[in-house]
Amino acid sequence: MQKKNRKRTRNAFTMVELMAVLIIIGLLAAAAVGTFMGQIDRAKVKTTAASLKTLHTAVLQFKMDTGRYPAEDQGLWELVEEPTDVLDWMPGGYLETTDIPPDAWNNEFIYMLDPGTGKAFVVISYGADGQEGGEGLDADLYSTDSTHGRRRESEEYEVPEEF
Repeated sequence: MQKKNRKRTRNAFTMVELMAVLIIIGLLAAAAVGTFMGQIDRAKVKTTAASLKTLHTAVLQFKMDTGRYPAEDQGLWELVEEPTDVLDWMPGGYLETTDIPPDAWNNEFIYMLDPGTGKAFVVISYGADGQEGGEGLDADLYSTDSTHGRRRESEEYEVPEEF
């Protein structure tokens, strides 16, 4: 009797091979998600810094047109709703929207006159946590700071107690 040399052919993957591929795909996906989430966080900081610059510029334009800064009790709303005590308010307001936009974390911006830094006013975002202070994504962003809205350590702002 003659034995035939037959090659054994496989029609499927073994369980070990499938598990190895799934583990590799899982590791690659985790690395990609981590990188992607970091990009989202950086984009939120940049978006908020851009909004701070826009609001800062709108406050300056309001001052040039009306001769005063928006009142602290009315805050940024005087940029979109005409105050009764000013002349030469820009028709349509100083923002392209009829609402004050929130920061990238959906928190309200804080507006303060004479914040104690030698600046006439400041617009503040309290960062991701919405609380004063913090580090990293929770760090406060300021319209008066030229380093993309990040507060310099030498600057101290006095925040009124109602905030």
